[in-house]
Amino acid sequence: MAWSVYLDPLVPLWTVWILSAAALIAVAAGVFLRARGAVIRLLATSALLLGLLNPVVKEEEREKLSDIAVVVTDHSLSQVLAGRGEATDAARDALEKQLKAIENLDVRWVEEKASDTSSNGETRLFSGLFGALADVPPDRFAGAILVTDGQVHDVPENLADGGYSAPVHTLLSGQRNERDRRIVLERAPRYGIVGENRTVKFRVEDDSTAGTVAVTVSTDGKVTQVMNVPVGRSVEYDLEIEHGGQTVTELSVALAEDELTPHNNRAVFTTDGVRERLRVLLVSGEPHPGERTWRNLLKADAAVDLVHFTILRPPEKQDGTPIRELSLIAFPTRELFSVKLNEFDLIIFDRYQRRGVLPLIYLSNVTSYVEQGGAVLIAAGPAFATPLSLYRTPLSEILPSSPTGQMTIEPFHPEVTDQGTRHPVTRALPGSEQTPPAWGRWFRMIDVEHKEGHVLMSGPGKKPLVILNRRGEGRVAQLLSDHTWLWARGYEGGGPQAELLRRMAHWLMQEPELEEEALSARFDGQNLIVERRSMSDEVSPVKIVSPSGKSTDITLSEAGPGVWRAQFNADEVGLHRLDDGTLSAVAAVGNANTRELQDVRTTEAVLTPIADTTGGGIFWVANDTGAIDLPRVRMTATGRRMAGSSWLGLKSNDAYVVKSLRSVPLFSTLLGLAAVLFLLGFTWFREGR
Repeated sequence: MAWSVYLDPLVPLWTVWILSAAALIAVAAGVFLRARGAVIRLLATSALLLGLLNPVVKEEEREKLSDIAVVVTDHSLSQVLAGRGEATDAARDALEKQLKAIENLDVRWVEEKASDTSSNGETRLFSGLFGALADVPPDRFAGAILVTDGQVHDVPENLADGGYSAPVHTLLSGQRNERDRRIVLERAPRYGIVGENRTVKFRVEDDSTAGTVAVTVSTDGKVTQVMNVPVGRSVEYDLEIEHGGQTVTELSVALAEDELTPHNNRAVFTTDGVRERLRVLLVSGEPHPGERTWRNLLKADAAVDLVHFTILRPPEKQDGTPIRELSLIAFPTRELFSVKLNEFDLIIFDRYQRRGVLPLIYLSNVTSYVEQGGAVLIAAGPAFATPLSLYRTPLSEILPSSPTGQMTIEPFHPEVTDQGTRHPVTRALPGSEQTPPAWGRWFRMIDVEHKEGHVLMSGPGKKPLVILNRRGEGRVAQLLSDHTWLWARGYEGGGPQAELLRRMAHWLMQEPELEEEALSARFDGQNLIVERRSMSDEVSPVKIVSPSGKSTDITLSEAGPGVWRAQFNADEVGLHRLDDGTLSAVAAVGNANTRELQDVRTTEAVLTPIADTTGGGIFWVANDTGAIDLPRVRMTATGRRMAGSSWLGLKSNDAYVVKSLRSVPLFSTLLGLAAVLFLLGFTWFREGR
């Protein structure tokens, strides 16, 4: 029950003020003139004015509301180190006993787990705190207690910005003077041009070590260099992008004595290698309907620099036309096939035949070019089955088939072979799932004798139509028909001409996604998805070595023609190494460079500003002997100090709700009226004497 008095004027307040001023002047004049009853007149006038102000007595029946405190416990990745998890649980149990003993206090418990942290690996305790306060009025918030190692990444500048004013206390779960050596990645390239270098910047932090330490650099699982770097200083080195696709780089430093964790002794990042420009040399032996198809396909890709020559006038043509009247460009054989041959990523011979334009020595250069890593595509025409065939040149050393001298001239549907269903170039080629395939027919192909390589497509009688082969460090492809242009023109519905030729060209240029023999893995947020592509009927188990050195063998299941997959529950963050006895690969699980693991030492510095602005305190859960020693918790009145050396306070808000209300005007009662009449009558009596 509570009482209070308030005014409920019967007239506007300005009227009361005017009457008060007039009464005060009259009484002052009476006092100055020494008139009788001046003081009594003042009392009577005051009673009248008080009646106009109408004072009211208010009686409230109140119900006291409980105060609300929030306890947030940190169970992020850094909290599993050095017994912090056990210290956190012990602190929670001890807090629960103390808080239960406090009357009229409700406690909300919030547990922030590692899975609750943000996607970039941050510990966000204040997000949990504000979530627990979403339905709490500010006048009931008693304060917050954070049980953590101090590595919190969402500390607000001021708790009052959220409308709350109460102390925020911190209980630190770790030990003083902890040691941890770590690699901090300052700048890592996300992509790079194949054949060029990108700059990587990092530093090694270790408060307990001076001088230099050895840092090992591994690229795609292989050690590329070891550097001695000074502790605490930024270091740069050049990373060479050797191939397209992802390059996985790991920086690692040896463990220090008694450090907290090895997880941040390495930094892992991936760099996507892209080709700046693909240089393609297209040599057409003669004009034909499919020539423009090749040109349109290659020019449609903005990343391709195309050099195209068509032999319109062979040397043996003698028609008497003077040389000065010819507008044709002479074929720059020496420049293309000797000086600048290695600058091309792909060479295409389109219906080319031996006509003396290219000396055999230059074709021998092409053979060496392939052996050293180059790529050649032979799009054969009728001349390939004649004595003018390219097979009757030094190129025969690298070609996977030899012509029989015969051609098949009849309508046929190109079909994907059993090997073709497994190879990435022709696997799931649009239209190939039907029999016959859902694409138009061709009418001519060159008969050959298959020597080596994979036959991906066939014609009538299962004769080879598309052959791919590796030769030395390079690759060769044979397309044994000149009728692909029928698909491009839409004849009988057309076909996947552009997709087929694009895949062939990218396989020749060794794009990783088109490798037929490949081992790879990717992390989908929960599991490591291991994939093996192979032309074989079965594959070997894959050994996975985790960052801690633990080895696990997994068996892959066939997921489709030429593809085997398996899932692996990767519970360690960092670089995992895969090996099946033939191929090896690496995969980064999680974010090995998370902000959570960049610095795992227990610290007061992060939460000190919020403690200072709210009046909270920072305490260590364990004392110097390692025993749990928590401060006492008590309720403290608003405006008082909220923390001491051995205690922490929660604000007592004295919040309440009014259940009932009764108001009684003082001067509207007979007692008030009697008082006014008495004073007026006494005034008249005094002045009448």
